[in-house]
Amino acid sequence: MRDLILKALQQEERVSGEQLGKSLNISRTAVWKHVNELRKLGYTIDSSPRLGYSFISSTGLLLPEEISHGLDTRIIGKNIVYREEATSTQDVAEEMARNGAEDGTVVICERQTKGRGRKGRSWESPPLHGVYISIILRPSLRPTRVPQVPLVAGVATSRAIKRVTPLQPRIKWPNDIIIGGKKAGGILTEMSSEVDRVNYILLGIGVNVNTRTSLFPEPTRSIATSLAEQCGENVSRVKFVQCLLADMEAVYSQFLSSGFDAIREEWKALNNTIGSRVKVSSGDEELEGEALDIDREGFLLVRKENGDVSRVVSGDVMLTHRLSS
Repeated sequence: MRDLILKALQQEERVSGEQLGKSLNISRTAVWKHVNELRKLGYTIDSSPRLGYSFISSTGLLLPEEISHGLDTRIIGKNIVYREEATSTQDVAEEMARNGAEDGTVVICERQTKGRGRKGRSWESPPLHGVYISIILRPSLRPTRVPQVPLVAGVATSRAIKRVTPLQPRIKWPNDIIIGGKKAGGILTEMSSEVDRVNYILLGIGVNVNTRTSLFPEPTRSIATSLAEQCGENVSRVKFVQCLLADMEAVYSQFLSSGFDAIREEWKALNNTIGSRVKVSSGDEELEGEALDIDREGFLLVRKENGDVSRVVSGDVMLTHRLSS
């Protein structure tokens, strides 16, 4: 009910409590209670005994009511779960997925106490500055195709950044969003599967939107950045999330219906890895050479000094030298 009242207030210049109550089939007292709840969340709503209610300004929080207003998606984001704080959006999404949460459910939180990236690394999550979301996906895919999903998400995230800022993001294989040579975001994919089918995928996306360098811990400051730091002004987190969910649905739908080939070409146009000399670390193994391409499965192809080409399925990539433009 609260989101319906908010939507009505945003659409009308002035509306009385009586009008709102009649349109929603609730009492004026109930309208008043819901309006006060919205005010406690940070919305500015003016009221006058004769003129009624007037919506003044939104809260800066990533509330479902905020994101849903104007979001035109069919699946991704139709159900949005908000947490002020969580250990990780992936933890919340995993519990929900196990309990049957629907395809496209989005989990958003303002602060992660144990945000994580690939290989169990921590992901710094200063409250009210970044975007930390997880999307529950239930595709009809074989598990062997799941490694393509973070590349799909990288394309969608890059599209969203370009829509809300003048920035030109690049993607470092497999999942880092790079701006100005520094990391602005990352993607984490976890799944539950059987031998021949996927039960669900948990797609985690973290982007430093308005995070200032001073909020990063000391070891991270030299390699991390944010959209605001790069473009010189704060970015609407709500607008960014709306674009991210819309672009994710568009790219993901294309992936499911038409395959990976076209998305692979877009990813290659955005990447900063192919054509570079790289050092790849995977467990105790280390590989150096020239990054030649990504194959049709999304894996990195690296030509070693002896001319042999290795297929990298997973690992940490460090760019050591740019060999071509």
